[in-house]
Amino acid sequence: MKEVAKVFPKDFLWGGAFAANQMEGAYLEDGKGLCVADINEFRDDIDIKKKYNDEVTSVYIKEALESKTRIFPKRRGINFYHTYKDDLKLLGKDGLGLKTYRTSINWARIFPNGDETEPNEAGLKFYDDLFDEVIKNGMVPMVTMSHYEMPLYLTQHYKGWYSKEVIDFFTRYGMVILDRYQEKVKYWIIVNQINLILHESFNHLGVPEDAVEHVTEAKYQAVVNEMISCAQITKYSHEKYPDVQIGMMLCGGPAYAATCKPEDVFATMRHNQMEYFYGDVLLRGHIPGYAIRYFADLNLHIELTPDEEEVLKNTCDFFSFSYYYTRLCSKESFEDGNSVYRNPELPANPWGWSIDPVGLRTLLNEFYDRYRKPIYITENGVGLYDEPGEDGNVHDPYRTEYYKAHIEQMKEAIKDGVDLRGYYAWGPLDIVSCSSSEMSKRYGFIYVDLDDYGKGSGKRIPKDSYQWYKKVIESNGEIL
Repeated sequence: MKEVAKVFPKDFLWGGAFAANQMEGAYLEDGKGLCVADINEFRDDIDIKKKYNDEVTSVYIKEALESKTRIFPKRRGINFYHTYKDDLKLLGKDGLGLKTYRTSINWARIFPNGDETEPNEAGLKFYDDLFDEVIKNGMVPMVTMSHYEMPLYLTQHYKGWYSKEVIDFFTRYGMVILDRYQEKVKYWIIVNQINLILHESFNHLGVPEDAVEHVTEAKYQAVVNEMISCAQITKYSHEKYPDVQIGMMLCGGPAYAATCKPEDVFATMRHNQMEYFYGDVLLRGHIPGYAIRYFADLNLHIELTPDEEEVLKNTCDFFSFSYYYTRLCSKESFEDGNSVYRNPELPANPWGWSIDPVGLRTLLNEFYDRYRKPIYITENGVGLYDEPGEDGNVHDPYRTEYYKAHIEQMKEAIKDGVDLRGYYAWGPLDIVSCSSSEMSKRYGFIYVDLDDYGKGSGKRIPKDSYQWYKKVIESNGEIL
């Protein structure tokens, strides 16, 4: 009998992950159009545990674009567009030692409106230079095609992914960037956290809720349209660039049954099925029966032609997921909009995100059993408050404690036989929070001296956890 691995593979990819919209800034430079993230607002009058990107209406979009006083931090990010060379030195072989670097391409830099037939050359050139610098610093690029950066124009004129026209717009974009970067980028994720359609819905799908009659139906139709485009891009890549790997990504975090009552256990299974639905389509190639039943039970009418069903048979090469927390599900919460809630048995960060290292091992096993594809954890981390001490440094033992516990569980999953190929800590350099648009919710190993209002020097200061993660990478996960 073949023995399973007991250590991380020698070619394991230790990395860090970012999103263009949360760090680049320069939101109107070099021909870039507005994207959905450019209207994510920071507000300091909302309870910390209720700060997230809510549904968006056409009225909100209009008011956001007209406002001169409201704060939209992702427009400025951390000025990475102008500082990337120095930042990548801090992250690469002569700094933190990352083996791989995940980022996204801002769709609105390449097609400012989204429906053009020709791309913006200045936007393409920026990413040429960025990927060259990533490689120069000894890191393997992994690139996300869509990470909450849909051109805002498509939400105003086409109802985002709900409109069938967007399928071909995005496919064109995917083909353009594959053609341009396929020699530099061998690992691609088409859509970030594709299962986030109830949470982060507008950021992901770009569907204003007042532009459709049935919001839930529109969301599921939109994500089915998106998966059709994903399959088209996958087909194109497999036919033209066989050495390129195409991946799909979920937001991970299983729901546990709230009690041992059979009704709660069954409801939790159904909830998790509808979270895994997107992986089942993009890795197995068809709409599963449980999803068809779910749509029928809710009287949702999803359009999918025979030709589109055929396209879905073009499946991805690897599976990836983010992992931040787990939740509880009950019969009542499932029937109340397929919702879940926090587990009171677990500790949580100030934003109410539970901390559950064992859940990561559970999920790795579940996903590998389900798909039998190579797995990459493409986001993991914890948002916390950090402040430099009297010595000017950031002492963050709480962060190393969090990562140590999760990496230990990753190693256990490898011993379980899981084919885990890489791990990407989320935001090794402090960036603007996705869900709350705060700088004060910090994930990084490197402190960025900016506050929630964009004030500060912008100076980069390695935290104590920087040296810790560097040793983890150098020892290939043996020294924690």
